[in-house]
Amino acid sequence: MRRYLRVVVLCLACGFCSLLYAFSQLAVSPEEGAGGGRWKAPAAAASWLAGPAARPRRSDRCKDFSLCYWNPYWMLPSDVCGMNCFWEAAFRYSLKMQPVEKMHLAVVACGERLEETMTMLKSALIFSIKPLQFHIFAEDQLHDSFKGRLNRWSFLQTFNYTLYPITFPNENAAEWKKLFKPCASQRLFLPLILKEVDSLLYVDTDILFLRPVDDIWSLLKKFNSTQIAAMAPEHEEPRIGWYNRFARHPYYGKTGVNSGVMLMNMTRMRRKYFKNDMTTVRLQWGDILMPLLKKYKLNITWGDQDLLNIMFFHNPESLFVFPCQWNYRPDHCIYGSNCQEAEEEGIFILHGNRGVYHDDKQPAFRAVYEALRKCSFEDDNIRSLLKPLELELQKTVHTYCGKIYEIFIKQLTKSIRDRYDRPPKKR
Repeated sequence: MRRYLRVVVLCLACGFCSLLYAFSQLAVSPEEGAGGGRWKAPAAAASWLAGPAARPRRSDRCKDFSLCYWNPYWMLPSDVCGMNCFWEAAFRYSLKMQPVEKMHLAVVACGERLEETMTMLKSALIFSIKPLQFHIFAEDQLHDSFKGRLNRWSFLQTFNYTLYPITFPNENAAEWKKLFKPCASQRLFLPLILKEVDSLLYVDTDILFLRPVDDIWSLLKKFNSTQIAAMAPEHEEPRIGWYNRFARHPYYGKTGVNSGVMLMNMTRMRRKYFKNDMTTVRLQWGDILMPLLKKYKLNITWGDQDLLNIMFFHNPESLFVFPCQWNYRPDHCIYGSNCQEAEEEGIFILHGNRGVYHDDKQPAFRAVYEALRKCSFEDDNIRSLLKPLELELQKTVHTYCGKIYEIFIKQLTKSIRDRYDRPPKKR
């Protein structure tokens, strides 16, 4: 009996080995005879994860990342390597179970801000690693222009976008719209409009990213349990500060905060009950805005930014303050350099407020803007922008900001090297 059992086991083992051999031959043969088969990215998620540099050539498809359909091996298409089929299926399953995190970026554009906004969005795409979801709030007459320009970037497969009209609460809509600059106060209502979005980075149109959005997005993880938003100080030097010298309303900290770059945990913002100086009852975000406006509208100069300063004056535990290099403005160099972090590590986010991208008052800011505006998405074009930009910046040394022009390209140089000069890591 044992002898027969051994024979049966031996036959089964031989049959199994033969089956494995046949499977491997069938898997390899289509690869060797594929000839002109062309590899296609299976999905946007895979493109975001691997990136253009990591996509395999036809010759090494079976050694690295291969397209695979969950079919019996004899039904595999001729351009599919079967050897990695099981690994590929497991990889795809993990992608479904753990989708790639999107970073949400919001901007409000009105008037003649189309080109400036597109340059900002381009700077975000050039360096960022994770996929981006753009939330663009714009006047109706700008929607077609935004669609036309953004659709031409669809080949990147690293972003999606949604266009929204400018909307305010029905009551007092006209009052909100004319507060400070046209449409600027729209940002106050983002937590109420984007109800399905957990976290969001809001930026003004005159922002330029000189390092990946991923890096400021990661600051969300540094929030403690009470913090709901992050901004940079309005000034580093109190002697030239605006709020501490002229404000007729409460403001956060010693010099106030600037809302041009605002990182928000909007889930927390919607849930929080805010202390205020209008009532002993704490109010939620949607309930506190209008009472604040009614109380302070004759005392505020910078519109929605002033309202945010008032709000965080009464709730200082709710604000995470990041350094000035994340929101670098002409105020940081117009009378001499006063942002120490930027001097040490370079500028991370450039904020060209007061229209300095479009006049000759701060040529260093304008030089960076023009370099990124004219830059295309080709790797070689991005790599080659540094030298001409440095030459342009050297022409600005007659200004205070130009005298420290190195800080304008220090982080930019690092971002380009990290993103485009280093060879892709092997999987």
